[in-house]
Amino acid sequence: MATLNPYISFKSEAAEALEFYRSVLGGTVETMTLESMGDAMGPVPPEAKDLIMHGSLTLDDGLVLMAADTPPGMDHVAPTSGVTVAMTSADPDDQPRFADYFAKLSEGGTPAMPFEQAPWGDYFGQFEDKFGVTWMFDVGGPESASS
Repeated sequence: MATLNPYISFKSEAAEALEFYRSVLGGTVETMTLESMGDAMGPVPPEAKDLIMHGSLTLDDGLVLMAADTPPGMDHVAPTSGVTVAMTSADPDDQPRFADYFAKLSEGGTPAMPFEQAPWGDYFGQFEDKFGVTWMFDVGGPESASS
């Protein structure tokens, strides 16, 4: 089975961000540092040894969010260059859980739209988190349950 997963680029905050996301969303974080790659990446400067070469947060329901730091010698590309991490559900029963995620993940970030019932009936909200990652939450409104 194929999957399609968001993969977020950080300058050097991937481990901190993945742990923050885990503290809110649950799941399991796995990381591989530049140092753990051995010589495969060439010599790793001491200040870069703990940077994340590859990291993932696997939620209990199987959703996966991936992240990596920018290795030395590469240009950092900001995580929100036209990409948003969207968490969606058609099940209105997910509204309280999504509201909790929204409140916790948006702490210290920049609000764009509050998580509330939108004109089309769903509950929707958007923000940029404290790491500069744009998130969007959408969950079906009450009428979705009767459809």
